[in-house]
Amino acid sequence: MNSFAVLAALVCGGLLAVQVGVNSALRVRLGHPIVAALISFLIGTIGLLLYLLVRPPGPGTWPSREMVRQGPWWIWTGGLLGAVYVASAAALAPRLGAAGWLGLIVAGQVIASMVLDHFGLVGFAVHPVNPWRLAGAALLVLGVTFVLRY
Repeated sequence: MNSFAVLAALVCGGLLAVQVGVNSALRVRLGHPIVAALISFLIGTIGLLLYLLVRPPGPGTWPSREMVRQGPWWIWTGGLLGAVYVASAAALAPRLGAAGWLGLIVAGQVIASMVLDHFGLVGFAVHPVNPWRLAGAALLVLGVTFVLRY
């Protein structure tokens, strides 16, 4: 296991908790979760554009028209799925708290990921569900239940 990747994933998880709080505060300020999500994505898009100005991709790294036309339809839905997440976080995290919201998000991610892995969906290699994976997911759900109740 790559220790850098593990550390980077942990840091990104921490940043996700901060993002939920920031977007929730933005929703309170602006009065609507969809408006807050739109502003959040706009700022993110500007950040990505600035990055590309400073570190442009090398020659041949932009997709050709043919590359864009190929592939399944669902590869284009990532931004929409992200928008649903950001808007939902802005709307629901204040009610559930950071730990409750993110605990439920992680539990949902693990359960959905196990289904994706088991069937090899959306480009993932097949990793069948087994009793250990099910036990891990069950413990996660139990932990989230404790976080929400106590």
